[in-house]
Amino acid sequence: MRVPAAVFTGALLISSFTGAQAAPPAAHPILGIWKLSLPDLGCSETYRFRADGTTLVTSAEEVSESEYRIPAKPSAKGFYRLEDRIVKDNGKKDCAGAIIKPGTTVTNFIRFHPSGALFLMCADETMNTCIGPFERVQGEEA
Repeated sequence: MRVPAAVFTGALLISSFTGAQAAPPAAHPILGIWKLSLPDLGCSETYRFRADGTTLVTSAEEVSESEYRIPAKPSAKGFYRLEDRIVKDNGKKDCAGAIIKPGTTVTNFIRFHPSGALFLMCADETMNTCIGPFERVQGEEA
């Protein structure tokens, strides 16, 4: 995932990403289009979580694709462990000015608002180091 380096530097956990990705269940709350607005950077990022376990992300001039894994249910603490591996990137800068290389793998923890319309992306299963909110974009196909 492209999490702006200026906002979340060092908070991403590098993980192993072996084996084929598993598509999330059809009714998973992550599915769809999400927007992260970064007013301090004058930028926004759009994440399209597809049902086949892939994403399309746009961030400033960057366009990238990744494969992700997320469990069907959250942990006992209410977080979903999201593992994401970049498979394609156009080599241009994201909102934070970073260039993400294919093969980069990160793990984050997602906490959904009860409405299902917002989520936070966190470095661990606490609310101590999170970015967001990511807002669901209504009326568009993933």
